[in-house]
Amino acid sequence: MKRILTLLILFVAVSAWGQKSDFVDDLLQHAPMGSVFVLKACEFESASASWEELALTAGCSYVLAAATTYSMKQIVRERRPDKSDRRSFPSGHATFAFAGASTLSHEFGHLSPWVTIGGYGVATLTAVHRVMLDRHYLHDVCAGAAIGWLSSELTYYLKQRFIKSKNIDVNVSGHSIDVAIRL
Repeated sequence: MKRILTLLILFVAVSAWGQKSDFVDDLLQHAPMGSVFVLKACEFESASASWEELALTAGCSYVLAAATTYSMKQIVRERRPDKSDRRSFPSGHATFAFAGASTLSHEFGHLSPWVTIGGYGVATLTAVHRVMLDRHYLHDVCAGAAIGWLSSELTYYLKQRFIKSKNIDVNVSGHSIDVAIRL
């Protein structure tokens, strides 16, 4: 089942390879993170104990990645290779693809190395496709990949360091997040 899902993700990415549309990349950028939730829904064992913990971790990773990327886009204002606008640096598509791939690796990488290979494979194809479409320069997608990966890594580091601490309890309900710190 794990190999089938990994091959399915790679098949979708490769079949979309020659398309000259942002629509394909708009979907592919979220495929690794979508795979996280599909695997959890299929009841594969994840690193997160609950759906709430998974959603909070994945959400924090995406929010940190988005805040960093879109702040930098506003500050740098680099023109795209196709001259369509001044939001080239860094690549948001690469940012989200690599944040998702890193999350996928953290949550389900223990199942098989193919899960990690598939996630990073799709993220890499997404980034390369952005350059091929003339929407980004190589340095745009490299920076986006680094931001996405670092955002996810930082999120998991902070989760491991503080949230999984014996002195901190986190409870997520439908309307709130409660944090209790025992001194």
